[in-house]
Amino acid sequence: MGFKTGDFPPVEQDIFLEKPLRERLKALSLHWVEYGFGTPKMIPATYVVKVLVLYVLGGTALATWTSGTSPFWDVTHWWDEPVVYQKLVLWTVFLEAVGVAGSWGPIAGKFKPMTGGILFWARPGTIRLRPWKRVPFTRGDRRTVGDVLLYLAFLGSLLSAVLTPGTPSASLTEALPHNTSGLVRPALLVVPIVLYVLNGLRDKTIFLAARGEQYLPALLFFAVLPFTDMIIAAKLLICAVWVGAGVSKFGRHFTNVVSPMVSNSPCVPAKWIKRLHYRDFPRDIRPSKVATFMAHVGGSTVEIVTPLVLLFSTNHRLTLAAVVLMVVFHFFIVSTFPLAVPLEWNLLFAYLTVFLFLGFPALDGYGVGDMSSPWLAAALAAGLLFFPVLGNLRPDLVSFLPSMRQYAGNWASALWVFAPGAEEKLNSLPHRPTKNQVDQLRAMGYPPAVAEITMQQTIAWRSMHSQGRGLFSVLLKNLPDLDRRTVREAEFGCNSLIGFNFGDGHLHNIDLIDAVQARIGFAPGEWIVVWVESQPIHRGTQSYQVIDAALGVIERGTWKVADAVKEQPWLPNGPIPLNVTFTREETPTASAACLRAAEGLAP
Repeated sequence: MGFKTGDFPPVEQDIFLEKPLRERLKALSLHWVEYGFGTPKMIPATYVVKVLVLYVLGGTALATWTSGTSPFWDVTHWWDEPVVYQKLVLWTVFLEAVGVAGSWGPIAGKFKPMTGGILFWARPGTIRLRPWKRVPFTRGDRRTVGDVLLYLAFLGSLLSAVLTPGTPSASLTEALPHNTSGLVRPALLVVPIVLYVLNGLRDKTIFLAARGEQYLPALLFFAVLPFTDMIIAAKLLICAVWVGAGVSKFGRHFTNVVSPMVSNSPCVPAKWIKRLHYRDFPRDIRPSKVATFMAHVGGSTVEIVTPLVLLFSTNHRLTLAAVVLMVVFHFFIVSTFPLAVPLEWNLLFAYLTVFLFLGFPALDGYGVGDMSSPWLAAALAAGLLFFPVLGNLRPDLVSFLPSMRQYAGNWASALWVFAPGAEEKLNSLPHRPTKNQVDQLRAMGYPPAVAEITMQQTIAWRSMHSQGRGLFSVLLKNLPDLDRRTVREAEFGCNSLIGFNFGDGHLHNIDLIDAVQARIGFAPGEWIVVWVESQPIHRGTQSYQVIDAALGVIERGTWKVADAVKEQPWLPNGPIPLNVTFTREETPTASAACLRAAEGLAP
C-alpha cells in the first residue's frame, strides 16, 4: 500500500464481474483479511489532518480563547478547567451535527462530496425520517423550510454557547474557590436542548448524527445541576456508555467484528498479525481464539470492569491505571479507522476519562456517594439505563445508539438488490445533493469496473459479520437470478440518500424505502431489500424482512445466530436454515417478481 495507491483486489476486472456472486464474495473477503478496504495511506492521513486541525487544535483553541484560560498549547493549565470541558463537548456536538465528524469521508462511503450532513439537512425537499408517527406536527417525510431553520438554529445555538465567555457559578466557587473562568451560562444551554429535541422529533437522522443519546443528557446536566452533582452525573453517563457497550458485546456477534476491523487498520501493516485473527487463512476465515480474546477480554471485560473501578475507586494508583487503560482503549479504536470513523467521539472520551476521573477523583469528594441526594443519583442511574435495557430487550423499538450497542456487531442491517439498470433510478431522486457511490467514484476518474468492484468490497465486508451470512442466505433463497443483479451494502446507499450512516439499520428501514419509492416509483422486482433487526439479548434468533419497494413486505422470518456464525462468509454450504413466518400470498413472490423484472415483464 502506497501513499496514493491502494491495494486493489488482484482480479481480472471484466471477467471478475461476470462470476457468480459467491465466488466474488470469497475473493473479496479473502483479500479483506490481509488488506481491508485497501485504501491508500493518503485517506487515513486526510482524517488525521482533519481531526488534528478542525477538532483538536480548533476545538481547544476556541474553548480556551473564549474562556479566558491559558492558550491552547499550555495544556497543563486548562485540561481540568470545567468550562473548557463543557465547551469541548459542545464543539463536538456542533461538528457532529454539521456532518464533519463521525461518518465523514471516503471510509464512510462519502467520496464526492466527502460531507453529507449539512448538505442534506439545510436543503428543503430532502428526505426526513421522523422517529414516531404518533407525535403531532411531524407528519410527512419531506424536509420543509421550517425544518431547515430549526436545524440551522440548532447549529447557531451550539456555536453561541461555545463562543460566549463563562459566567460565575456559586456552586463552582464553593467547590473551586480559585476558579475564575466560570461555567457556560445555563441560559445559553436551554435553546440547544430544546432544539435538540425538536429536530429529533422531526428527523431522527439529525438527532442520531448529533449523538443526542449521549450529549443531550450532558447538556441537561450542564444546565440544571450544581457543579459537584454535574461532575458526578457526567461520570455516571460515561460509565453507562462504557458498560452498556461492554454488555452488548456478549454473545456471538462481536468476535466477528474484531477480525475485519483489525484487517482494515492502517496501523497494523503486518499480514501475519491480521491472519492471527482468523482460524486458518485462506481455508477458514472465521474468527480465531486470538480474535475471541481481543473481543471478550480486550473488549467486554475492559468496558465493564474498568468503568466500575473508575466510578468507585478511592485509590489514586488504581484510578490512574484504569484511566490509562481506557485512554489506550479509545486510541486503539481510533487507530483502526472503523467504517463509521467516530474519531472525534473516541478522542473526546479519552479526554473525558482524564478530566473526570483524574481531575475530579472520588477521593476528593466526587464519588457517587457525594451527590447531593441519593434519590437524585438513583434517578439519574435509572434514566441512563432505561434505553440500554429496553434496546437490548426490544431492539425494534430503540436505535442501537441509545441502546449503547455501537460496536457490538449485533446490528440492524440490510442489503439492497437492483434489477439490471434499476439502481440508476436513484440518481433521479429530487433535491438529492449526491449521486450513487459508484457514480461518485466514476466522477473521481475510476474506470467503471474498478468503481463497481470497490463497491462490492463493502458487501464482502458485510458477509464477514454474523448478520451478513443471514442476509445473503435470504437473498439466495428468494432470488434465483441473484448473480445477474447489483447487490449493495445498505449503509453506504443510505448515506447517499439522507446524508448520514452509522451502522444503524433503523436509518434505512421501510420508512426510507417508502419515502424513496414515493418519489421514484420502482416497478415490482426492481429494488428488493432484505433487512434484519438486531438480536434481542434474551433470544438466539434475528428477525428479517424481504421488502419489494413497489409491493412492501413480502416475507418475514428468522434465523439462528448460531447457524450464521458457523459458516464461511461466502456460504460454501449454501444458505443457512431460515424459518419463514410470513409470505405475502396475494402478490407475486419475491422470486417471481424479480424474474419478471429481469425479463422486462414487470409493469
